[in-house]
Amino acid sequence: MDRKYTRHQVPRGAKADAERFNVMYLVKNVAKLRATYQIRLLAFKAVSKKMKLIIRVPAHCEFSASLEELMQTCGNALVREDA
Repeated sequence: MDRKYTRHQVPRGAKADAERFNVMYLVKNVAKLRATYQIRLLAFKAVSKKMKLIIRVPAHCEFSASLEELMQTCGNALVREDA
């Protein structure tokens, strides 16, 4: 996974909504979701620390192609959970 930087090359942080043991939870209530900087950063953390990132979304939520690709890249570290 490649690290991404902001316009001024300053890495920013992201925090999950909840964290328990080796699982991070990110809750989004949207109709369409893409691979945002927050999701990419948390996915990188999950892969590097051998954790699991669970993205909880409504059942009707569509994932963009970029997010589907990220999920394939991360393997079991990034999981979708329907609410």
